[in-house]
Amino acid sequence: MSTAVRTAVRPWGAGRLAPYPTVTRLPFVSVGLDPDTQLGVYTGHDGKPVEMGKHGTSKGTETSTNTNSDSAPDQGHDQDSEQD
Repeated sequence: MSTAVRTAVRPWGAGRLAPYPTVTRLPFVSVGLDPDTQLGVYTGHDGKPVEMGKHGTSKGTETSTNTNSDSAPDQGHDQDSEQD
């Protein structure tokens, strides 16, 4: 009975690895959910809530257009967006 010899092969992605960048300490330790508002509550290293700033919302619309429907149609579209 013969024994197969396995040769160690370096994984192809190992040459792409790099050290992790410098670690940045975040201003919060954990995120919970406020049951009344259903919003995230960020807690700092001291156990107190941390204000994470405000962010807006955005809404986008897209309409498609067709011209010259009898022969080769020419299609286009318009995009629009709003942000608070």
